[in-house]
Amino acid sequence: MIKEKLIPVEILESICKVLGDQNTSSQIEYCLAQTGIIDTDPGITKWKRLYNAFINYQNNNQESNKILIFIHKILSPVRYADNHEQFEHYRIDINKRILFIGLELLDNGKFRKVVEAKTISEAQQRADNLKAKLRDRKVHSDVLLFCRAELLQDNYFHAVFEATKSVADKIRDKSGLTMDGADLVDKAFGLGQLKNPKLAFNTLTTESEESEHKGFMHLIKGLFGMFRNTTAHAPKIKWTIHEQDALDSLTLASMLHRTLDKCVKTGL
Repeated sequence: MIKEKLIPVEILESICKVLGDQNTSSQIEYCLAQTGIIDTDPGITKWKRLYNAFINYQNNNQESNKILIFIHKILSPVRYADNHEQFEHYRIDINKRILFIGLELLDNGKFRKVVEAKTISEAQQRADNLKAKLRDRKVHSDVLLFCRAELLQDNYFHAVFEATKSVADKIRDKSGLTMDGADLVDKAFGLGQLKNPKLAFNTLTTESEESEHKGFMHLIKGLFGMFRNTTAHAPKIKWTIHEQDALDSLTLASMLHRTLDKCVKTGL
């Protein structure tokens, strides 16, 4: 077996803090025994217990093989069969650390070698928590396309801003209109006296379908009013968007994109 290089102590400490936070003492004890790593200090804080055991193993063997086996065992996907979201969050936290030693833990629980990350921002980009959660939600590809760079940087402000712009772009593409914001929505989806908008996603033959059409129109206006218009004029530092808000907003943009995909031009 090829000897895996030693894990630097600062990275090892960070890994142990994640492992200690996510697992019980009994789980740690079991996996140490299963991997053949001596549990040197079973009575201390979980992460320090792991750190001491790992350091002792590395010093005695001049390799990190069994440490990686430990991570593989304790992060086995089978253990998280009923909670995939927790598994992904945990896996990404570990990847943010092991990318610095040229490894990535895949969603099947196995490692693959990658180019070593050189900076913290690079590691965050390649193990971005927000992007993984959006993929879990099956967010529309057009949303990811417009804000890919921002998502990799955990930049929630610009991620939401770009996703909102992408909705307007699709309306313009489908309608042939050139304006923006609420004016664009009114011109593209307004029913008018003839109840014949430029774009429609249903037949508008019943009161229920008319209500659905108007609701969709107001949803788009709400997204523009909340994010597009505000973020266009507010400095980033004054507009705080947390991860959960970003997830919900980007999911809304995704739903709007899917509905826009079904819209047809009426011929007006």
